[in-house]
This record gives sequence, C-alpha cells and structure tokens, in this order.
Amino acid sequence: MTEILLPTLAALIGTAFGGLITYFTQRQQLSHNLQILKETYKTDFMAEETAKHFLSHKSHIDRSFDVLQKHLGGFEDDELRKILVRAGAIRVYREDGSEWWRLLSRMDEYIDRKKNGR
Repeated sequence: MTEILLPTLAALIGTAFGGLITYFTQRQQLSHNLQILKETYKTDFMAEETAKHFLSHKSHIDRSFDVLQKHLGGFEDDELRKILVRAGAIRVYREDGSEWWRLLSRMDEYIDRKKNGR
C-alpha cells in the first residue's frame, strides 16, 4: 500500500508546487507587461487622469471644452474628446452652443443641483 501511495503523493505535491510556481511567474509577467504598456501610453493615461481630476472638482460639475483644452494642451480637438470619453465623461451643449463636459458618474449630483436651483 505504501509503495503505491508514496509515489502518488510525491507526484501530487510536485504538480501542486509546479503549478504554484507557474502561477506566480505568470502573475509577475502580466504585471510587468501592464507596466510596459502604461509606460508606452503614459501620455494618454495621464491625460485621462488629468481630465478626471478637472471633472471631479467639488464646485464644478461641468467644464467647458475650452478650459479642458487649455489645461490638457498638445492634443487635437477630436483626440481630446476621445480622451474625455475614455475618462468617463459625456458632452453636453449649452444654449449658447458652447461645448461642456461632465463625468457620467456625477449625473446624480448634477440632477440634485438642478432640482435645488444651484
């Protein structure tokens, strides 16, 4: 009985240990690849983060496209619009025809302010 059980147990432990090594190696490789991608597209990632920062300001739910363009310089108009969409923003037009952007996640706050007349 021991003659059969011992090799089977050793094979099982070896397989589990090998699987753990493979898991941690793949996890580390995936993390490294993600870091390389972030470095490659750092400008886009930082532009999205900056857009989120401006659109998350406590007192300003909406930001005009002109203000965003001023602070996120170096992008063509349509390229900046794509960055804003990736950041989770939506575009609205005011009565005067100006283009404004707000985070979709702040729509409830926008509606509450509209109801309260602020």
